[in-house]
Amino acid sequence: MNTPTAPANPRFGVNYTPRRGWFHSWHDFDAAHAREDLAQIAGLGLDHVRIFHLWPLLQPNRTLIRTAAVDQLVRLVDLAAEAGLDVLVDGIQGHLSSFDFYPEWTRSWHHRNVFTDPEAIEAQAELLRVLGRALADRPNLLGLQLGNELNNLVEHNPVTPAQVDHYLDTLLTAARSGLGAKGLVTHSAYDAAWYGDDHPFTPEASARKGDLTTVHPWVFSADCARRYGPRSPQVRHLAEYGVELAKAYATEPARRPVWVQETGAPEPHIPAPDAPDFARATVLNAADCTDLWGVTWWCSHDVDRSLTDFPELEYTLGLFDSTGRAKPIASALADTVAKLRTGSHPAQPRETALVLDCTPATRSVSGPGGAYFEEWMRLRMEGLRPAVVPAARADDAEYMAARRISELIRLP
Repeated sequence: MNTPTAPANPRFGVNYTPRRGWFHSWHDFDAAHAREDLAQIAGLGLDHVRIFHLWPLLQPNRTLIRTAAVDQLVRLVDLAAEAGLDVLVDGIQGHLSSFDFYPEWTRSWHHRNVFTDPEAIEAQAELLRVLGRALADRPNLLGLQLGNELNNLVEHNPVTPAQVDHYLDTLLTAARSGLGAKGLVTHSAYDAAWYGDDHPFTPEASARKGDLTTVHPWVFSADCARRYGPRSPQVRHLAEYGVELAKAYATEPARRPVWVQETGAPEPHIPAPDAPDFARATVLNAADCTDLWGVTWWCSHDVDRSLTDFPELEYTLGLFDSTGRAKPIASALADTVAKLRTGSHPAQPRETALVLDCTPATRSVSGPGGAYFEEWMRLRMEGLRPAVVPAARADDAEYMAARRISELIRLP
């Protein structure tokens, strides 16, 4: 495992969603269209993209990885380099925007549990090894991620926390063996990993496996925006809170960067007129955290309404609309990023921490609506900038010194 440090200045990018055809565009990949999309992204002053291929197209049979599909992926990385963008590649999709993408060899009478079947795990491991080898020499490659929010597949693939740990360890090892020494090897999970009671993907797995911690703090999780209101401090500080919560589960949080890898302004949770201010506040508040690797907005382009059956919120998440026109949120994000790059908003160590005491069965206390979440937000609204410390480490003087924490607050 690499042990990266947070960059001197956080990175700011966007999750790339092709304007024409969404991710179905991989069926007839068009370099000219991709080049146009990437130029628009670079024009906002962003420095990286996260990209996704579709698992069934990469690996339609358990023992067949399509060279042509791998070449498409490498080509997109090269096009990003032409635009001046670095790239994180997600390997196993898996799940995107409410749709699951399973190869047929995992379904129907061929069904294999993708988390527990030894042959299915080895097939995924081999795909990651192949992708790592294909991408390792690309100078703009940030790294290789196992896949997008793989814990979305739990519903159809029952798994225990111990089995998840084995799955993640196996795939992270495979990705690293393919990629070699260069770049990050990471994994991601949606918010249930952090505050879903008894969810099999655990906070410890997110905060301790791979080269850094990724968080996806969405305002619709646990109905946050509807519960508190789209302009509420709870919504505007959610990404910041997600970073601090993630640090609590790390073995050495002062040496473990956290990446806000997905956050966005989904309608109607965030009405369109509020989206620019939401973007500004979210990025500025996240940048207030030390050891922040970066923020990657979801997403670059709206889903075209000619494509059916998406949840309504998926159609309007882009910085650009489906015609390629920049939306007001794009200007707000670009201006905020430019401001942060001047160094005018440096992060400061947090000397006060709120003690977190929960079990896997009571994880929801730290999510929206939970007593811990609400106390952290109350302290934040009073002007404090609380870190999060687990109860098990509250009496560990060495740990507290490493985090520069001098004052502990416990739930009333």
